[in-house]
Amino acid sequence: MEAISSFIGTINGIVWGAPMLIAILGVGFFLSIGLRLMPILKLGTGFKLLWGGRKAGSDEEDNGEIPPYQALMTAMSATVGTGNIAGVATAVFLGGPGALFWMWLTALVGMATKYSEAVLAVKYREVDEEGNHVGGPMYYIKNGLGKKWAWLGTAFAVFGAVAGFGIGNTVQSNSIAQVIEANFSVPAYVTGLVAMVLVGAVLIGGIKRIGSVAGALVPLMAVAYIVSGLVVLSINADQIGPAFALIIDSAFTGHAAEGGFAGAAVWAAIRFGVARGVFSNEAGLGSAPIAHAAAQTKDPVRQGLIAMLGTFLDTIIVCTITGLVIVSSGLWTSGESGAALTSAAFAAALPGVGNYLVAISLAIFAFTTIIGWSFYGERCIEFLFGVKAIKPYRVLWILAVFFGATLSLDFVWLVADTLNAMMALPNLIALALLSPVVFSLTREYFARQSGQAAPQNK
Repeated sequence: MEAISSFIGTINGIVWGAPMLIAILGVGFFLSIGLRLMPILKLGTGFKLLWGGRKAGSDEEDNGEIPPYQALMTAMSATVGTGNIAGVATAVFLGGPGALFWMWLTALVGMATKYSEAVLAVKYREVDEEGNHVGGPMYYIKNGLGKKWAWLGTAFAVFGAVAGFGIGNTVQSNSIAQVIEANFSVPAYVTGLVAMVLVGAVLIGGIKRIGSVAGALVPLMAVAYIVSGLVVLSINADQIGPAFALIIDSAFTGHAAEGGFAGAAVWAAIRFGVARGVFSNEAGLGSAPIAHAAAQTKDPVRQGLIAMLGTFLDTIIVCTITGLVIVSSGLWTSGESGAALTSAAFAAALPGVGNYLVAISLAIFAFTTIIGWSFYGERCIEFLFGVKAIKPYRVLWILAVFFGATLSLDFVWLVADTLNAMMALPNLIALALLSPVVFSLTREYFARQSGQAAPQNK
């Protein structure tokens, strides 16, 4: 077993190493330039479409299962998770405050990646034998790149179906159990049972139930966490300016701190900032477009404009709140890491309350990640074996919630984290090869909006 763990650990170091991070940033940068920075420049347009997408138009209700707004919330339910609390703290601990700068940069180019993923997901989606709209990397690889690339779509579906049990299920339920036991003294098996029942109650209703729950729960939990963070930052107001200065300085010079922190080179800031940014918002991994493919819309570009908001809200807003709270508190040099560091930073400003706010937020974030990733896993397994495989997969998923809460998951985490990175490989190849389709659809859409004829490809 130790030999297997060592072997997988070696693979993990490769797939999450410099080449992968460069590939994710590189594809995002390439798409940003090809789109002429449109995702950043049209951010306001995205929010307008999101507000209007709370309900599908009467002529679009048959073109998907859930309104565009719920599609985004389903995607965000899977991305807004432990990475926003524990992941950001780990990045600051290992890479210094400068990691936040590189996390922001990853998000800005990641918006173009997420936009492109959703455009392709809607463009190349299919209707399955039960009448549901299905899509994602495996479908835009199959339908966009042709039969010779079909194996790449199959590889993505295999990685996604298996990785989901780790990154999107057992690791999340384990986080819930640990934080609840540490703060409220509730045994892990009790938390596991409750979480299993709640997840089962949601999943039994399929994507419409998931979209409805995500549409209600994700905004509520995100706003509550952001408000709590802003309260802490108002208390630490005199430290916000120095915190920003430290973040920018550390991003380019590295930072050697006193106390328990050993120091971080510029490369460490880049590595951990990019890695945790990608882990948090999942831009490039290919998971979110599976949710956006179910949106009730006729226009791929409109859904893409809504989809890119997920990266902005997840990383630029929620992760930044966490990072600023930690850096402004000065506790990032304390030797604590992960959720414990975030809890300590909140508790320093809000004694007796802050740690409970973080615990509850972490538990809810992790729960929504479980229900969001369940949908991703189901679509992957359906691609491989058809709709008949969904119910057995769903049963296994629900049972895994309990076992994840009660078992040691070091090995499971390692395998899932490795497969999670390997999901990105087929997706990034497809994004690069299908980028002309994204660019063409985008030009045509905005030409229509301005009443001009779309420029023709030469």
